[in-house]
Amino acid sequence: MSVQKPARSAPGKPAPDATRRSEKSRRAIYDAALALVVEVGYPKTTIEGIAARAGVGKQTIYRWWSSKADVLMEAFLDLGEQSMREAGPEPYAFPDTGDIAADVKSVLRATVDQLRDPRFEAPSRALAAEGVVNEQLGRELVAKLMQFSLDLYIGRLRAAQDAGQVRADIDPRIALEFFISPLAQRWLQHTGPISYEYTDTLVDYALHGLAPR
Repeated sequence: MSVQKPARSAPGKPAPDATRRSEKSRRAIYDAALALVVEVGYPKTTIEGIAARAGVGKQTIYRWWSSKADVLMEAFLDLGEQSMREAGPEPYAFPDTGDIAADVKSVLRATVDQLRDPRFEAPSRALAAEGVVNEQLGRELVAKLMQFSLDLYIGRLRAAQDAGQVRADIDPRIALEFFISPLAQRWLQHTGPISYEYTDTLVDYALHGLAPR
């Protein structure tokens, strides 16, 4: 194989910005991966298909990621970060107003907004559905996409325990599922509409129970 000299920029023109070019390619790969998983599903999404859709070579993708799962996870994380930046200057903090019910309701309302956002809904459904039948992918989804949020719930519930707003003997990791699991099931399986009213009711039921007061 012959070795070619690198092309020189024309006189008076700046050299191409490699960083900008790499970022443009990365963005194209993110967009292609998310679009394909919606159109053909996770099993039929391939590195070759992502590369063709993004207009890059396979070697470009393999230089940055080791598998299609890694590409999709990062693409989805990037999408989430974009949404967080749009949400405000402190997007990663779980609110702590001193009122655990109001704080959880606020976060769940934001979750409803995200689940109904067309940018998130289709790729989220595709990845979540595949995670149900693909245990390895499901575990990766939890570890890479969900664990950070789960930890925020745990931290807020522990603060509520310290404040005497919830029982000291509960396990926060189990308790948080009263808030998020019913919402996830309803959204994924279309068992009913998701709304602020629905998630507010979940919080009330979880914190106050079903038995007569």
